[in-house]
Amino acid sequence: MNTYSSSSNRPWEASSFKLVAVFLLLALCTVTMVPSAWSQESAAPPSSEGTEGGNASSALMLAAAGGSTLLYFPLKLCFAIGGGIVGGLAYAFSGGNQQAAKSIWDTSLYGTYVITPDHLQGNRPIRFLGVADLNDAPAPSSAPEPIR
Repeated sequence: MNTYSSSSNRPWEASSFKLVAVFLLLALCTVTMVPSAWSQESAAPPSSEGTEGGNASSALMLAAAGGSTLLYFPLKLCFAIGGGIVGGLAYAFSGGNQQAAKSIWDTSLYGTYVITPDHLQGNRPIRFLGVADLNDAPAPSSAPEPIR
């Protein structure tokens, strides 16, 4: 009696199914996020080297931007989620100090999420870490007056 079973391939099939599912999820995120990012940038003045020409180089730049976003977006998203959690913990453990939490949230939640052709051409910086709003910064304190 042969006890050979085809179930020996099951672990490989399960891991390949998970890999394909993750890849499809990332592709779906890219497809849904990139057009919204492009629509937000439509108000910006066009760069001197437009990518809307319909030629092969603009198509290549769009493909490179999409591929870069597929790699970059999950890393940035994980960093932002982790920063949100750590900022919440900082708020809780500091006794409700909103400035401590906000400094973590500003750094982790803001920044570039989608890579565009302008980023790849060097026209716009890629900011993994967010930049805090200068209006929210506390006013610099003047030097204390000497006691008389």
